[in-house]
Amino acid sequence: MGAVRPVAKSVIGEPPPPCFYTMLEKTFQPADIEPRINAEWEKAEAFKAGRAASGGKNAPYAIVIPPPNVTGSLHMGHALNNTLQDVLVRFERMRGRDVLWQPGTDHAGIATQMVVERQLATNKEPGRRDLGRDKFLEKIWEWKAESGGTIVNQLKRLGASCDWSRERFTMDEGLSKAVVKVFVELYNAGLIYKDKRLVNWDPEFQTAISDLEVVQMEKRGTFTWTAGDPEKPFDEAALGKALAKDPSGQMYHFRYPLTKKIAGYDKDYIVVATTRPETMLGDSGIAVHPEDDRYAALIKAKATVKLPIVGREIPIVADEYSDPEKGTGAVKITPAHDFNDFDVGKRHDLAQINVLDAFGKITGDVPASYQALDRFEARKKIVAEFNALGLLEKIEPTTHTVPHGDRSGVVIEPWLTDQWYVNAAEMAKPAIAAVDAGETEFIPANWKKTYDEWMHNIQPWCISRQLWWGHQIPAWYGPDGKYFVAHDEATATALAKAHYKDDVALTRDEDVLDTWFSSALWPFSTMGWPNDTDELKKYYPTSVLVTGFDIIFFWVARMMMMGLHFMKDVPFKHVYIHALVRDEKGQKMSKSKGNVMDPLVLIDEFGADALRFTLAAMAAQGRDIKLAKSRVEGYRNFATKLWNASRFAEMNECVRQRDFDPRTVKQTINKWIVGETELAAKEVTASLEAYKFNDAANAAYEFVWGQFCDWYVELIKPLLAGDDEAAKEETRACTAWVLDQILKILHPFMPFITEELWAHMVEHGVARNSILCLSEWPRLDGLVDQTAVDEINWIVRLVSEIRSVRTEMSVPAGAKIPLVLVGAEAGLRERAHRNDDTIKRLARLSEITFEATAPKAAALIVTGETTAALPLTGIIDMGAEKKRLTKSIEAAQGDLAKMDAKLSNPSFIERAKEEAITEAKDRKAELEAEIKRFSAALSRLGDA
Repeated sequence: MGAVRPVAKSVIGEPPPPCFYTMLEKTFQPADIEPRINAEWEKAEAFKAGRAASGGKNAPYAIVIPPPNVTGSLHMGHALNNTLQDVLVRFERMRGRDVLWQPGTDHAGIATQMVVERQLATNKEPGRRDLGRDKFLEKIWEWKAESGGTIVNQLKRLGASCDWSRERFTMDEGLSKAVVKVFVELYNAGLIYKDKRLVNWDPEFQTAISDLEVVQMEKRGTFTWTAGDPEKPFDEAALGKALAKDPSGQMYHFRYPLTKKIAGYDKDYIVVATTRPETMLGDSGIAVHPEDDRYAALIKAKATVKLPIVGREIPIVADEYSDPEKGTGAVKITPAHDFNDFDVGKRHDLAQINVLDAFGKITGDVPASYQALDRFEARKKIVAEFNALGLLEKIEPTTHTVPHGDRSGVVIEPWLTDQWYVNAAEMAKPAIAAVDAGETEFIPANWKKTYDEWMHNIQPWCISRQLWWGHQIPAWYGPDGKYFVAHDEATATALAKAHYKDDVALTRDEDVLDTWFSSALWPFSTMGWPNDTDELKKYYPTSVLVTGFDIIFFWVARMMMMGLHFMKDVPFKHVYIHALVRDEKGQKMSKSKGNVMDPLVLIDEFGADALRFTLAAMAAQGRDIKLAKSRVEGYRNFATKLWNASRFAEMNECVRQRDFDPRTVKQTINKWIVGETELAAKEVTASLEAYKFNDAANAAYEFVWGQFCDWYVELIKPLLAGDDEAAKEETRACTAWVLDQILKILHPFMPFITEELWAHMVEHGVARNSILCLSEWPRLDGLVDQTAVDEINWIVRLVSEIRSVRTEMSVPAGAKIPLVLVGAEAGLRERAHRNDDTIKRLARLSEITFEATAPKAAALIVTGETTAALPLTGIIDMGAEKKRLTKSIEAAQGDLAKMDAKLSNPSFIERAKEEAITEAKDRKAELEAEIKRFSAALSRLGDA
């Protein structure tokens, strides 16, 4: 442990009794710091909304967190999303605004129900159906109480500065009240209704699911057969074996016999192709394109076919949905089991024939031998029967995507069923107009086009789910099936009595609402709506929503609809859409690929600050993040660099001076650094205001490491060790002031280490009675001294160039070499004389001289208007160095030519995996940089 000095104040809270202040430990240990800092923030209630605004920024600033699933655990998408939100709220909080970052979790209907059902099975307890609804819901609430806070604690580990005292849950009492009110009012306004339509149906969970809960998996079969091939008769067993491995990925071509011969058409059948043979039991038509000459006679004659196996007569209709270039150009239409077919059926008044039950088994008006067959067993049986009837033309492998439930893993069926819907097309109109008018702005702006396209083509929103966990639909059914929508059962009973003119028994709808329904109310329900609260008046509409592009439709658009309908205003002024976090090769992370990076593991290894800074520094607008562990490690090293610089300041007694005015510094190096501090603070501020997180982070990084640590600390060492007491005291005070500003501009990105260092930066030997996260953001102006900037930047550029030459020319590290300034005018000579010792020390020079022309056998340097030469005779073999560089250039050019040939080969681009193409492009860039570097080194040697 380091030395101690007396102080009279703890980091946070009231003054303790006199004690000793411990100096910074030698090494930065995030695991020791982060829990303690989190506890101190919580004790100080540092993140509570409602603080008096200050600093000229009086408007409140509010963000609602995209509520993670209560079942969830922190993944890299959460880490990025919440890091960016936290950067913004910490930035605005320090700018003096009254900040509300509203936290909470989503009840996650299907996910939570599945978790608890599995837990019951594992514990060998009675299942959901055995328990009954009320007992099962009790089990879920018990689970929530025990395990539902996991992700909240993980967000705190990340450093999320939400107002945790206001945490909400989409199933809490207040939000549930809001959900019921919205449902009833939308129903009464004619914007919620019940209808029989197709939904994504999960046969495993027996519920409708949203598009976001559907995963499209690419499939390709292996079975091939063609009718009439004498060498390969139909092998039902082989087909069964192939389908047992995977029932998808095959295209089956069936002949549907015409009910009568049609003049002008040379066959007595029409061929249709399908990947789902079992659905043919529900076919009610065949579609051909109206301009497909092959079928003109059939269209004109209004031809019909006799549906094999079933025997039903169905029409051939002309519809542009059929693609003449695809397959035979004839498409079987099954309105009850395909979304496109449903629309075709509506246009031609085709029957909607449901042949599947909720479990994916065959039902309805079908032959007895098919009743209750599993859909995939029926698939095999139908193909075999078509073959037996002589109506199977061929089977071939095909590549297509098949929808699967993201939780159940089973194939999803488009299924015709009664569900509750929102008239989304009507509610979308104000939401479209608001974005067009600029009331809500998308960042990056290109996402407005995506929003517009979806909103202009929006479909009815299915909001009912066949689950038990969720907001139960406030509808009650009478004995004849008529339903009554009301806020409570008593009101529904009154409505029923008015209708039936008598008391009747009512049964409540068992379904619950789509999770996205309650989430759509999140910006105002979390602030107390439907009550007229102070929070709503102050914080609604919110300032910005930070979210991923994949839920623009499911969440952003629906919040816009609900906010405008119930609050008569948009829910947020800005929508910042961030990209995906991929692995270092650009691949999407997935468990199956084994490339998932766990943010909690990275926090354990490198600290939360390193992970946060990495994500922010790579969060360029519109560009996916290619995350490598080495990048996180690199920014952990940055944190260590900051820690060591702070220890340097502490050991050199660089303490805060309450009356320090950076405008009064006299030393050139101090004038330079206070000016650079102003420029860095302004660049970080402007970048954050524009949501350019990467530019803000990189500006802070370049200033802290590139200017303060690498140059300022090195350049002030002689002053701190010298005899000029006035210069020494000024430099100590200036160093402490600059370090304070650094901690402030880094705090939104790296809150833990900066808060810790802030506490250790004593003021006149006394720890400050404040915490960094509530300190004032730097507002600096008028600190740039151009003369000082020119002089110090000249030193930095010259020394940097000399160091580059030494590296490029393989000059031994311990060798001191001379420097010749060529054709230097009087002003340059004076500058060189003033900084002679500094330049020689930092560049490892033996002397600095002045000549009219450059000596031979010297490496040339040109920086700005300065020309310099490094005579290298006797230090390196100039001829051998030229040969080495020439050989290196030629080798790199050869490799570059090969890489260019590969990247210009269409076959490679078409067949190679995305990561292989990315790797080739990266290698090309490396080779180009090598050639540039070697060529620059060669040119320095001139005629040597």
